[in-house]
Amino acid sequence: MSRPSDLARSDDQPLKDILAGDHLGVLATLRRDGRPQLSDVSHQFDADPDTIRVSITEGRAKTANLRRDPRASLHVRPRSGGGYAVAEGIAQLSQTAADPTDVTVEALVDLYRTINGEHPDWDEYRMAMVKDRRIVLTILVDKIYGWAPQSD
Repeated sequence: MSRPSDLARSDDQPLKDILAGDHLGVLATLRRDGRPQLSDVSHQFDADPDTIRVSITEGRAKTANLRRDPRASLHVRPRSGGGYAVAEGIAQLSQTAADPTDVTVEALVDLYRTINGEHPDWDEYRMAMVKDRRIVLTILVDKIYGWAPQSD
C-alpha cells in the first residue's frame, strides 16, 4: 500500500518526538458497528519509515477488529503532560507466534528490547510469546497530527 510522500514534513518533527519519546499510548481500532475500541498499549515508533509496532494477542477484540478493518490510530500523551500526538495508518499483522525461534518471536524480542531493554530470561519470554499467541502489529503511518508545546 502506498503512503503519502508529504508525511515527513518538517513541522511533524515535534509530534514524531512525542511518539518516539514515550512508549505508552492508546490504540484505537474500529468495532463492527463503527464505534472505537480503545486499548492501552506499549509501542515503538520508528521515524524512518514512519511505523509503529505493538505486541498484541490473537483472539482479542483489537486483533479481530484489525483483521476486519485495518485502519488504526495511536494517541500518545507525554508523561510530562505537554502536548499529544496521534498517528493514523493501516495495520499489518504478523503471523501468530508458533515456535520460540520463529520470525514472529524474533520480532517480539526486538520490540521488547527497544521498549524495555534486556529481559531477565529470554527463553522464558520466548515460550510466553508462543503460549500467549502473540502477534506483531505494524501500523504504516500515513497521517500525524496533534499539538507539541513550543520549545524555548
